[in-house]
Amino acid sequence: MTLKPHEIDYLNSADLGRLATIGPDGTVQNSPVGFSYNETLGTIDVAGYRMSKSRKFRNLATHNTVAFVVDDIFSRSPWRVRCLEIRGTAEQAEADRPADGLDTAIIRITPKRIISFGIDDTETEPHQLVPDSRDVPTTGD
Repeated sequence: MTLKPHEIDYLNSADLGRLATIGPDGTVQNSPVGFSYNETLGTIDVAGYRMSKSRKFRNLATHNTVAFVVDDIFSRSPWRVRCLEIRGTAEQAEADRPADGLDTAIIRITPKRIISFGIDDTETEPHQLVPDSRDVPTTGD
């Protein structure tokens, strides 16, 4: 399994993520996006209105490397943040059953590296937390 159960639960509890793509000229674009975890494929599927016309969707035709982040502030006293960063590749894809009003075009992210922080540990002092950083094995490894 690519993502751990607590990471999947965290994704499923979130409403918004941020997707960084690379434009044809090499500049980075970072966009707030709606998403869902595709349990069957182990991917993050990003959907939206007029997705096929969006810059982030068009960027994938030139560069398929992306970074996707979901984070929040779990507590302000003590200060405790949680974060899940997924680095990987993305493709332009079609939704099987798009939600009302959404474009059938989606961005499908395949994780290559996962960095998880503070999601499953609420007992350790915030400044003593250690990120869980790991590469995702590719087929044939």
